[in-house]
Amino acid sequence: MTNIAILGFGVVGGGVADVIATNNETIARKTGEHINIKYILDLREFPDHPLGGRVVHDMNIILSDPEVTVVAEMMGGAHPAYDYTRAALEAGKHVVTSNKEVVATFGAELLRIAKEHHVRYLFEASVGGGIPVIRPMSSCLAANELSEVDGILNGTTNYILTQMIRAGKSFEEALAEAQEKGYAERNPAADVEGTDACRKICILAALAFGRLYAPSSVHTEGITAVTAQNVADAEALGGVIKLIGRAGRVHADDPDSDVFLLVSPHVIMHENPLSCVDDVFNAILVRGNAVGDVMFYGRGAGNLPTASAVVADIIDILTHKDAEIFVPDWESAASAPADHTALPYAFLCRVQTDAPYDEVTTAVRHIYPDAEFLTVADAFDGTAAFVTPTTTEADLRAALAPIGTLTSALRVMP
Repeated sequence: MTNIAILGFGVVGGGVADVIATNNETIARKTGEHINIKYILDLREFPDHPLGGRVVHDMNIILSDPEVTVVAEMMGGAHPAYDYTRAALEAGKHVVTSNKEVVATFGAELLRIAKEHHVRYLFEASVGGGIPVIRPMSSCLAANELSEVDGILNGTTNYILTQMIRAGKSFEEALAEAQEKGYAERNPAADVEGTDACRKICILAALAFGRLYAPSSVHTEGITAVTAQNVADAEALGGVIKLIGRAGRVHADDPDSDVFLLVSPHVIMHENPLSCVDDVFNAILVRGNAVGDVMFYGRGAGNLPTASAVVADIIDILTHKDAEIFVPDWESAASAPADHTALPYAFLCRVQTDAPYDEVTTAVRHIYPDAEFLTVADAFDGTAAFVTPTTTEADLRAALAPIGTLTSALRVMP
């Protein structure tokens, strides 16, 4: 029997307890032993829960108990989750977690500490919820030189955008519906402003390229500025808008190339498999030089899917007890990622001016002779929507500044 401690008995922590209770016999057949939840650390009491008697409020009880070999951290937030994780690793206990903020901010340091103390720090649940992606990237794709990772990494924003696309709802209406259904928090800022997706793409970039960039160094745009007109423009172009996290080498074939990271709404053309990922589902597309493109798809959040990944990490520890421990060696990036404004893109633009429509189109075509204007129905004084040829954001903004106000510029991903 393996004794574990759960830190944080909220949605995911409770889900871990449920998965273990439901599947403990199956786990025992696979690993040769049962999992016993010896402690639950939480500020609250749970007198009506079957495990309520195992609740403690002092982390030192767990740290000082040699029978506890695995700690499952699902507290959320950076502190005290980071402090408890570090203490557990230094005490010689394995740690598994779903805490993307801690992994994205302190992952390089915690992996180093785990290596020094001959234990493991696993975080499959921190990126895709129940979608297995971290272990496949680390092992199944190990024969590849990875050049890019693109993903729909937040189920809340994907649900909101799906409602805007399918039902013609405004951002505000779709957000309210997401909150009513429990897909969005009362304070949805981390989701709709892109913070959650940013942390996840930082983790994926570290897996792919061995360097952990600070989330604060990554250009991050959410979906709060996406309008119904943007949705209609994307549809006219033959695509849909998705919030995409991207990480890749600036020069895909050069393993020494600088790495870029970016989170922003993109227009995804219908030929791209990411365009079909709707509602609360997530998808992560990984590009390797041998395998080509591989996509991981599924529910990116929820108590049981996320708990499934947490328990899978515990099982991984149980089944490799006698194996030499391998811990990934990430380095903390000493500098920011490559300048996102220098990345090549076509842009779906909307410009507002005081000039007649014909003058706007003439001025745009003078700069971009191959620009594609979307629809004549939009041909009235003051605004125009068009797609540029491949350029960079820096050049785009400089080129269009004399014409008028660039009210939106969405990156187009073929």
